[in-house]
Amino acid sequence: MPDPPSLYQELLARVTKAALLESCSAVLSWDRETYMPAGGNEHRANQLSLLAGVGHQWSTDPGIGELLDQLADSELADAPDADSTVNIREIRRTYNRSRKLPQRLVEELSRVTALAQHHWADSRRTGDFDSFAPWLSQIIDLKKEEAAAIGFSDGGEPYDALLDEYEPGVSSADIASVFAALRQEVVPLLDAIRGAERQPDTSLLARSYPIAQQAELGRRAAEAIGFDFQKGRLDVTTHPFCSGFGPGDCRLTTRYDESFFPAAFFGTLHESGHGMYEQGLPADGFGTPMGSCVSLGIHESQSRLWENLVGRSRSFWEHFYPPAQRAFPNALGQTSIDDFHFSINAVNPSFIRVEADEVTYNLHIMLRFDLERELISGNLKSGDVPEAWNARFTSDFGITPPTHSEGCLQDVHWSAGLLGYFPTYALGNMYAAQFYAAAEEQLGDLQGLFAVGNFAPLLEWLRQNIHQHGQRFSANRLVEIVTGTPLSNRPLIEQLSSRFRPLYRL
Repeated sequence: MPDPPSLYQELLARVTKAALLESCSAVLSWDRETYMPAGGNEHRANQLSLLAGVGHQWSTDPGIGELLDQLADSELADAPDADSTVNIREIRRTYNRSRKLPQRLVEELSRVTALAQHHWADSRRTGDFDSFAPWLSQIIDLKKEEAAAIGFSDGGEPYDALLDEYEPGVSSADIASVFAALRQEVVPLLDAIRGAERQPDTSLLARSYPIAQQAELGRRAAEAIGFDFQKGRLDVTTHPFCSGFGPGDCRLTTRYDESFFPAAFFGTLHESGHGMYEQGLPADGFGTPMGSCVSLGIHESQSRLWENLVGRSRSFWEHFYPPAQRAFPNALGQTSIDDFHFSINAVNPSFIRVEADEVTYNLHIMLRFDLERELISGNLKSGDVPEAWNARFTSDFGITPPTHSEGCLQDVHWSAGLLGYFPTYALGNMYAAQFYAAAEEQLGDLQGLFAVGNFAPLLEWLRQNIHQHGQRFSANRLVEIVTGTPLSNRPLIEQLSSRFRPLYRL
């Protein structure tokens, strides 16, 4: 019988092979969203379905289970937090989950969502929900089947099975409790801001911002904070995203609006945060848990940290405002940095999640979380989503989306089958605030560093404390190890208060 080290190497070879195939699918998916001609969508859906099926076969091969069983009692599996222990533990977790899914379901989900994303893009452009409704109905049925196949604990609900894919070990009840506590803190702050006499002039953000100059400034900012363009690129798509294909190849996307500066600039910073996490994962661990992100909430913490805690800080613009004024002399040449900084931190209920301010952003996530739970439980029919969305939006934000494009069609996630993903955005905000507070305590005056364009110390701190660990620790444990305390909404609330109360003179 082979010795444990040999068995372990064979296990890693098998999962790495499956990861390579998955990265091939990711390239095809990226191409579909960026450069593929519309006429190729059905063929691309068939390609992706085939690869999903083969990948499922490889990742659920009984041979992997046999190797895991043989390694279960070895010294490679019992050293706390060692690389081998982590890999064996997490491969077992994902293997057990994947084995519960029929290959037919995996292939059908891949095929349907590939087609649906194309139809969603058309529907979003026209605001025609009815043309997308049949696709949403198919996806909801498939995700219900997936949840039933995976199962959930006693006292739980089907949505738990979907949430666990993105934030392992977290339940719907956990999220609901966290969101309720966060809402209690956010709503009074929002009410105070809306009633403040001092309000920003946001019209300056809607002046003419030529796309070529936006692209140049956005790339310059992404490079300055640490995204490596020798190992990545930036392209245009309908809904911004980041795809990490593996060591040396990370793709960012953004979208431009010539009459609204924040969309592309902060979207680029956001995706750069994701990209730097991908570039910071151990390259020699590709395809294994030690070379993969711990959770989507932690991944989101990296993007929200760079987008908001860095990119919307005044010190960031002490460094970047002069080049912004040179890039847009007609729009910003006569505008003070104080007025600009106030405008990019304007708090105002708005329709589009990705353009929402930091105070209202989590309310967008809570809405989606609640609707997703109802869709998966069967309490909400897919055809009734627009009415439910608008009613909830009006209740939470005091405004009603004028079109479905600004309402329930705005996000790509449902067309991509990513139900259970949205809660990770709000968790990411909480993780980000807590990580940033710890980094500032350890590194000193981060704002002073930003003001002179020095972002390297913060990135290196994130590399050492978060990126390099892969899946060594659970998300909750990682937060406690890095910050010294369990996850709390307190750092986020303190960050929001310290930013917005002075701006609005509350």
